[in-house]
Amino acid sequence: MAATPSFTSTPRMESINVATANLRDPAGTIATLIQGVAAGTKVQEIAAKLNINGASTASSCLIFISTDSGSTWRLFDEMVLAAATGSASVASTRNTLTYNNLVLVGTAHRLGAASTISQSTTVVCLAGDLT
Repeated sequence: MAATPSFTSTPRMESINVATANLRDPAGTIATLIQGVAAGTKVQEIAAKLNINGASTASSCLIFISTDSGSTWRLFDEMVLAAATGSASVASTRNTLTYNNLVLVGTAHRLGAASTISQSTTVVCLAGDLT
């Protein structure tokens, strides 16, 4: 047990766009979403939104984790994004994952994201670096 507890000292919000299909393949296209810092990074929420004006296709946003700076990825979590027809008056699909205990424990740890369908998807991570 640490003599001094760790607290979130620096809030972070990272955002990427993924558009290349990946069918749950750790060797496929995965974009780095967030990288941990030496003291650790606590991930609180990941959200994904389809960026489609018109009809979209149902898909999953895949969240991968790596402990070796992205050399090896493992499928960690996924969220379903329902098909929708976005327009000026109708929002396209958005979904969120929340975490109570997800900590990237060093600079070699990172989260990556991919989509199961080739369509523009914005993925946002809300996190905080520990002291």
